Formats: sequence, C-alpha cells, structure tokens
Amino acid sequence: MTTKETPIPEATPTPASTFRRGVGGMVGNTPLVRLERLSEYTGCNILGKAEFLNPGGSIKDRFARAFILDAEARGLLKPGGTVVEGSAGNTGIGLATIANARGYRTIITIPDDQSPEKIDYLRMLGADVRVVPVVPFSNQKHFCHQAKEIAASLPNAVWADQFNNLTNRRAHFETTGPEIWAQTNGQVDALVAAAGTGGTLSGTGLYLKQQNPNVQVVLADPTGSALYQYVKTGTLAADGDSMAEGIGIGRLVANFEGAPVDDALQIDDRALVATAYHLLHEEGLLLGTSAAVNVWAAARTALKLGPGHTIVTFLCDGGARYRSRLYTPSWLAAQGLEPVTDGFEFLHRTI
Repeated sequence: MTTKETPIPEATPTPASTFRRGVGGMVGNTPLVRLERLSEYTGCNILGKAEFLNPGGSIKDRFARAFILDAEARGLLKPGGTVVEGSAGNTGIGLATIANARGYRTIITIPDDQSPEKIDYLRMLGADVRVVPVVPFSNQKHFCHQAKEIAASLPNAVWADQFNNLTNRRAHFETTGPEIWAQTNGQVDALVAAAGTGGTLSGTGLYLKQQNPNVQVVLADPTGSALYQYVKTGTLAADGDSMAEGIGIGRLVANFEGAPVDDALQIDDRALVATAYHLLHEEGLLLGTSAAVNVWAAARTALKLGPGHTIVTFLCDGGARYRSRLYTPSWLAAQGLEPVTDGFEFLHRTI
C-alpha cells in the first residue's frame, strides 16, 4: 500500500531585508532590556542595552567594525593586511572577529592582569596574542605603545588606536545613539556609562544631547580611575584599584575629551560584585564587570532623579569572560570579597 506524500512547497525567495550581511552585519541593533527588579525598586525604567549580543560578544564590536571599514575606505588596510591593537581584551576580540571575516590577520597586545578567558578567546580566533607585563602608560613597554610599534614595523599593517581614533566616538554617534533614541521613542532622561576609551559615553551622549539637551550624561567610574575626579574637579587624580577590566583610565584621551558629562559616580569592588550577583540571581543575566559598574550607577542615578524617569545604560559583555575571577568564590574570597547580595543595600553603600 502506498501513501500519498505531502508535497514539499517551493522555496520562497527571502527578501534581502530579512537577513544580515556577514558577521559585520550582526553588529548593533541590540535590544534594550528593562531590568525588572531594579526598575521596580527605584520606580524608574532602568534599561540595559544588550551589547553582549554582538557577534564578538561585546560593545567593542561597534568600534571594530567601524575602524576596519574606515581603514579599508581610506586605503590604509589592503587585502592580506594586519590589524594591530593594544587591548584589555574586548576590542581585540571584536577586531579579530571582523578581521577574520574580511581576510585580515590580527595582532593583539594585552596586559597580563586581564582574565585568562579573554586571552584564550583571542587565541581561539587565531589572533597573534602578545601578553605583556602591566606598566604605567609613561613606560614605552605599555601595551598600547607596543601595539603602535608593531604596526609601524610591518608592511600593510594598521594600528587601531582605540583611545584616540575618533572613529570610535563616531561609531557610537552614528549607531548607538540613534538606536537608543528610537527604542525609547525619545523618552530618555539619563545615559549612564563607564569609560574605557570614552568612545561609547562620548559618542552616544553627544547624539542624545543633540536630540534633547536635557538628557543627563553620567560617568560610572571604578576606583583606581582618574576620570571621576576629573569630572568633579577638573583634575586627573586616582585612588585605590579595582577588579573592573577594560574601563577606568588615568589620562585624558581624545575620545573622552569634550564628552558631554554632567555628573560622575564612583563604585568600589564590593558594590561591583554585589551588583553582578544581583543581576545573575535576580535578573537572570550573567554579565561582566563593566556591566555591573554601569548598572549600579544607573540605579543610583534613578534613585537621585526619582520615580518616573528612564535611565539607559550598557550591558557591555557577558560574564563567561570573567568566570575564573568574578564568578569564582575562592578568587573573590582571596580579594576579601563575597559573592552575595544584601537586598538592595548595595545601592546605598558609599566608598
């Protein structure tokens, strides 16, 4: 006995608008996520832009794509070329991700105090990873200076220079800012973000203030960074240290210069850890150290502004890159830290 098979329908052509062109086309247009518990507690909408959903896993993919496309357009990067950068990890990962898709090699210098997960990730991507000792920026062995020297020594190589290359700021002015404005229907009261290079805070803040000068731009700064004091007093000065990776700097760089910052908040490691574990246990989000800094400062800003406001911040990258540190209780204990939350008390702790 035979049965009549159900005919297979003919394939319907897929409109070009329903797919993205390669890995570069996956960068950006990330969703805004309402952090429910913190929003309910503060009476505000605290929205996190889910940048960990970019193909390289972080917000740095935006600069990586913009830099490589700009270098190609200007004739600085030719087929078979090499992209070189000094990075704490995420920019390097973003550059290697986009470079792989476009046929370039990548060389990344990275300080040896960064998480081993990021170093391993770079190597999995095929990047030539040069792990170097941590030294002050004034030392020519600093990871940024070494990247510049490597690029200058190679034919058809370009140095990304993420701190001073204004393509960084422009990428956020042209993409991140417009996305947030559209996603909130123009109803955003404050933008809160940490600064590593300053490109995200500056570019996004400039765009939002262009749309509405009343949008408050707030810097979230870890201890050990000089930017908090710079915003508050105009003087670069730093105290202490922080486990936060990739954010907080001790000098004024081009991408942060002229950033439209209205206020700054400083967070210590105890509040950072408590925020990260709150996000994990109460919001279901496994995020990195910079995201924890951002969310803590966003919640503090919400408390300051009062109920009914909308605060946007960045969920910069995922927590898997910090598994051996932030999410390993024994490592935290060795630093005198505990992976516990205490209700919402961590939002009221002062340094």
